[in-house]
Amino acid sequence: MVDPTSDLEEDVDEESAPGCATCGQPALGSGRRTITWVDGDDIVHRHFCSESCREEWDDERPSAGG
Repeated sequence: MVDPTSDLEEDVDEESAPGCATCGQPALGSGRRTITWVDGDDIVHRHFCSESCREEWDDERPSAGG
């Protein structure tokens, strides 16, 4: 599988794409957004199928103040 967060967007189908953190739909195509942060020793990713889903996301990052 090609990394779904890469600019290539090749060989990524709905089954291998990560699910949107807001609606659960496959996060692929040009509208896809990804947020990444470090939590202790872990790298955490949240994938979104669109900018509107990213905006609706209940931000769980420690720096989000919530």
